[in-house]
Amino acid sequence: MRVAIVGAGVIGMTSGLALKKNFPEYQVTIFSTVFTPNTTGDGSAGLWTPFLLGDTPQENILRWSERTLRLFEKFWKFGLAKETGLCLLPITYVTSENHTNKMPWIKLVYGAHSLTLDELKKLNEEHKSNYVNGWHFVTYTCEPSSFLPWLTNKFIALGGKLKRRTIRDLSELIDDGYEIVINCSGLGARELVNDDTVTAVRGQVTRVKAPWVLHCFVVDDDNCNYVIPNTNNVILGGTHQEGDYDLCVREKDTKFIHEGCHRILPSLKKAEILRSWVGLRPVRSKVRLETEILESKRNGKKCHVIHNYGHGGAGLTLSWGCALDVVDIVRSIDQNERKHSKL
Repeated sequence: MRVAIVGAGVIGMTSGLALKKNFPEYQVTIFSTVFTPNTTGDGSAGLWTPFLLGDTPQENILRWSERTLRLFEKFWKFGLAKETGLCLLPITYVTSENHTNKMPWIKLVYGAHSLTLDELKKLNEEHKSNYVNGWHFVTYTCEPSSFLPWLTNKFIALGGKLKRRTIRDLSELIDDGYEIVINCSGLGARELVNDDTVTAVRGQVTRVKAPWVLHCFVVDDDNCNYVIPNTNNVILGGTHQEGDYDLCVREKDTKFIHEGCHRILPSLKKAEILRSWVGLRPVRSKVRLETEILESKRNGKKCHVIHNYGHGGAGLTLSWGCALDVVDIVRSIDQNERKHSKL
């Protein structure tokens, strides 16, 4: 079986690795215009939390995110934390909205408990805010700048192939003889499969040198500030600008980020600024993980296409869970093909 994957972000790379681990005899090739360290994911903080997932069914969010969390647990327990960019950190997570019923994933993290009214009052006074809910818990960061190279190396070691090529139509891959195509194109799905329900949510962040910061703080509102430690720096954020495709750093947003994060943690005023960065999250009304049969425009040959995109701000969080669903779908396709070949 020849399998083509379009997209080399965390969704494409985890799909590729999961397939090679489960079907070592398959020829799996990942096509992309860019690879790590130049993907959108490479610039993100890698915090495990479901985020910007629209109307994606909660049972799917729970299943996918828990499977990824269990993978991170294995990394942590088996001494792979350093090479995969994994850290286990405490987090304070607050919101000025009533999100209690929208966060069933909170039961998956470690030691989660709600902030008391007194704790919320104290934070509101300190931050000049209006938080109405909050939690303390412990979760992982898995930095894509380390995780993506690790995934890539593992994929290649298992016989996977990488090809730098811009795919403009999935029919190209049918014509090239691929029997299964996995569409992990993220924001690129707007043009690749004419899905105009996928849109960008612009996120700008600043990386600073602040080794004394060992605790995450996230405000889960539309334009939210957050402080997320990584191994060598700390990410300060951020913006949530729907339908905004501007990749240029904006001074107005930089000011919003710095002022907000300084209110959260005044010691950050002394932090050395390393760089600012902008990324575009591929947001959709709900994650698209489904199959269809695609027919070549040139010769009428048919191919199985598995769509796996639209993960919003939770690509890393859902990645391994979605990859395992892709494996299940491919296994079903394989079994059907074998059954029909015997008839």
